Amino acid sequence: MSFYDDIYPFFQRQRTSFIFSGRLITVILVFVVLALTLLIILPGIRGKSRFFWMVRILISLFIGVVIVVLNFTCDWAEARMTTVATYKSFSNAVVNADIGLHVGLSGINITLRGNPVVQLNETINYNEMFSWHDTMDEEYEEALLRGLPDPILYIAEKFTLNSPCGLFFQYKYSGRYASAILWTAFCCWVLANILFSMPVVLYAGYMMLATSACLFTSMASFSTIRKASQCVFSIGTNSLVTEYSHSFWLALATALLCAVIGTLVVVFYFLTPEKLKEAFSAGVDTDDDDESSFIEGYFNTAFLDGITVTPSSSSKGPV
Repeated sequence: MSFYDDIYPFFQRQRTSFIFSGRLITVILVFVVLALTLLIILPGIRGKSRFFWMVRILISLFIGVVIVVLNFTCDWAEARMTTVATYKSFSNAVVNADIGLHVGLSGINITLRGNPVVQLNETINYNEMFSWHDTMDEEYEEALLRGLPDPILYIAEKFTLNSPCGLFFQYKYSGRYASAILWTAFCCWVLANILFSMPVVLYAGYMMLATSACLFTSMASFSTIRKASQCVFSIGTNSLVTEYSHSFWLALATALLCAVIGTLVVVFYFLTPEKLKEAFSAGVDTDDDDESSFIEGYFNTAFLDGITVTPSSSSKGPV
C-alpha cells in the first residue's frame, strides 16, 4: 500500500496527468533522440553552413514536435477557481478547494485539489480524465460508482448526452476535426522537409505555408466551441469560465513561425534564387522560373551517362 500511495493495488486507478502524460513524454523523447542524432553530423560540416544547418534542424524539429504534441495535450482551453463546495453526496460537509476544467482535443480533464490538501481526514487531490468516445455517459456512470466528489461529477455531467447544456457534440466534433487537421499539418511538415533536402526550395516554401494554413484551420475548428450553448458552471459561490490556454497559443505561435518561414523562402527565391539554393545546399538552376526543368535535366543526364556506345562488329577498318 505504501508503494501505491495508500490505494489498494487491485482497485482501478483513473487518475491521469493532463500536462505530462505518457504519450507526451514518448513523443518528446522521440524528437529529442532524433535531434541529437542529426546534430552529431554538424562537426562534419565546414564553415558558416554549420550554424545554418543547426538552426534549420532545431527549428524544423520544434515545429514537428509541437504539431504532434498538440494532439495529446489537454489544455487548449481551461478554467480555474477557488471555492467552498460540498464534498460528497448526501453529506453536509464542505471543503475549500481549487477546481480546474481543462479541455483538450480528445476529452476533458477535471482537477480538484484541497486548500489545504488534507481536509475531513482525507487527501483531496483528484485528477480525472473523461475522453470523447461515442458518448461520455459510460465514463460518467463509472465515476458515479466510484463515488467521486460532487464538484467533479457536477462538471462531468454537463458533458453527457442527457445534459440540457448540450455541450458534448460541439466539443467532441470541434476537437476531432481540429486533431485531423493537425495530422494534415504534420504531413505537410514532412513533405516540406523532404523538399528542402532536394533542389526544389520553392515548393518547400509552399508546403510550409500549407502547414501554417492547416494550423490556423485547426485553431478555427477548435474555436467553434464558443458557438456551443452557454452553460453556467456554478460551484459554491463562484463560476467556471473557460478561456484559451497554453496549447492554443502555442499552436498560434507555431502557425505564425511556419508562415514567416514559408513567406521568406518564397520571397528570397524570386529575389535571390542562387543564394537561397546555395544556403540549402541545392544546385543552381539556369532557369529560375521553372525548377521542374532542373529535375528533368538532372535525371536525363544521369540516364544518358549510363549509356555506352560500342562499335558495330560490321564496321571495317582500313585495308
